[in-house]
Amino acid sequence: MKITIIDGQGGRIGKTVIEQLKKRHSDLELYAIGTNSIATAAMLKAGADYGATGDNAVIVNAADSDIIAGPIGIVFANALLGEITPAIATAIGASKAFKVLIPVNRCNHYVAGCTEAPIGDLIRDAIEKIESML
Repeated sequence: MKITIIDGQGGRIGKTVIEQLKKRHSDLELYAIGTNSIATAAMLKAGADYGATGDNAVIVNAADSDIIAGPIGIVFANALLGEITPAIATAIGASKAFKVLIPVNRCNHYVAGCTEAPIGDLIRDAIEKIESML
């Protein structure tokens, strides 16, 4: 099973997802794809097995992933202060992978029905969903 974590900016959400998954399932092979090198480095430091950076890395890895996890902005063109290009959003949206999106209500979007919660609680919920699919 190919699990790909995609994040941008400082990679804090992706880093935390990887740390939690590795803590519970050290045998999982995790792919860290950052929209910038800082995000990729943070996720690799957290324990990801593979890492790559940029638009093409997202496009290639989204195509054959079974699960894609990251902040909800990864499916919105121009989100994360412009780091999510239309090509990235399209590749993730078009992927047949199951998407586990963490609802961070920033960058001019709001997800109706999602209650405001600490990011740790949202990540814990995302981890539980990924675990249910293993």
